[in-house]
Amino acid sequence: MGELRKELKELLHAQFSLRMQLSTQQTNKTHEIRKVRRDIARVRTVMQQAKIKVVN
Repeated sequence: MGELRKELKELLHAQFSLRMQLSTQQTNKTHEIRKVRRDIARVRTVMQQAKIKVVN
């Protein structure tokens, strides 16, 4: 779980950074924002599944 939390934190930071770059027009890599958002969802899904397994 610790490494998943670390990965989630890094992805959230990357998402924030990409949003700021996009808003200040420093980048036009909108596909990267989608990729990071989906990676965040994947990590959160795995974390939720692990949490459910612990409860059961």
